[in-house]
Amino acid sequence: MTTLPALDQAAIQRRTVLVLSLGQVLGGIAFGATVSLGALLAADLSGDDALSGLATASVTLGAALCAIPLARLASRVGRRRALTLGNLFALVGIAVVILAAALRIFPLLLVGILMIGAGNAGNLQSRFAATDLAAPKHRGRDLSVVVWATTIGGVSGPLLLGPGEIVGQAIGMPPQTGSYLFSLVAQTAAFILYLVALRPDPLLTAQRLAKDAAASLAAPLIVLDRPTVARYAIFAIAGSHVVMASVMAMTPIHLSHMAQGMHAGNASAADVSLLVGFTIALHVAGMYGLSPIFGILADRWGRLRVVLLGQGLLAAALAFAIFVNDQPWGVMVALILLGLGWSAATVAGAALLTEASAPELRTRRQGRSDSLMSLSAAAGAVLAGVVLSNFQYAGLGIAASVLVLVIVVLAPLGRTRVSRPTHDRGRLV
Repeated sequence: MTTLPALDQAAIQRRTVLVLSLGQVLGGIAFGATVSLGALLAADLSGDDALSGLATASVTLGAALCAIPLARLASRVGRRRALTLGNLFALVGIAVVILAAALRIFPLLLVGILMIGAGNAGNLQSRFAATDLAAPKHRGRDLSVVVWATTIGGVSGPLLLGPGEIVGQAIGMPPQTGSYLFSLVAQTAAFILYLVALRPDPLLTAQRLAKDAAASLAAPLIVLDRPTVARYAIFAIAGSHVVMASVMAMTPIHLSHMAQGMHAGNASAADVSLLVGFTIALHVAGMYGLSPIFGILADRWGRLRVVLLGQGLLAAALAFAIFVNDQPWGVMVALILLGLGWSAATVAGAALLTEASAPELRTRRQGRSDSLMSLSAAAGAVLAGVVLSNFQYAGLGIAASVLVLVIVVLAPLGRTRVSRPTHDRGRLV
């Protein structure tokens, strides 16, 4: 058997990270638009603010339903086909959302947003794809670079609300859906990019290299599996995502009410869109903008320490949400810190999950992690709407703080020592 030279593997990894990063830029545009407009469209079509959380619930539920199937598909046929299928789901979902807004059918809107969420499952899988061929000492860095690339698209999406409405009105699109036109173009470009440029497939290449290495050794390569650490990593990722998603999902509604109060109940749609779009853009910048720093810190300080750093940032965000929620700047600071905390926890948590799992279990656990993360966030978003209606924005911050505390208390379960792979004729332990 022949193995790929180290230099060639490094070159393939650099190309893979570049392609995945470009794909995240394009996919982030649709994500940013859906985050900004989903709750507003849901409230408009349903006529009930309490149902606005169903938009975020739908996008996260779509990601949850498709995470495991896409991970299994990737393990069989590679990342490229799984990612292109995710983009296809998102394309169809965008078209359905536009149709639902035109016909003013609330259930159809949720179906479209759910399909966009299915596409987002592919975007989430991209960060794990960056680790398939990564050297262990650079795993956090490579993963975080792909996460960081989402900043460009994720920030652009909310900022395109205004221009999108102008373009949408010019071509006769339904109200509040103009920016989805940009999303449609971006998702199409991402689909073509993955289909054409993600070659050789990183996961299939990694699997081939592992088989070649095992065949060339007198005894099998043993990589210790740490299921307790992996389970904590999955919980920390999911919990941090629930905190972020539940507060973020209700922020557009809170800001809408705030804008009406600032304008004595006469705030225009443009006033609301500007305030919401700018705040969510800052939030998305916090989610992705510093992810390479958190990735480097995870490589140098250790994964668990950066997970706990994320919890500290989330706690600070919730403090602003509880005590300074009556000022636009206070909500903006809360959303920025919320994004930073999410970034630190999920980047380090994903690296911890990858290195705590034996190679043959990684893809399966990665799919389970994404599914649980999205499913729990969907439930959190629905409950967030109820909490907001009954206990206001501060009550939502208090409820989310409980989950942060649980993640910190359970942190000892995530402790692990770095060990080198060993060779033995025994079975994997």
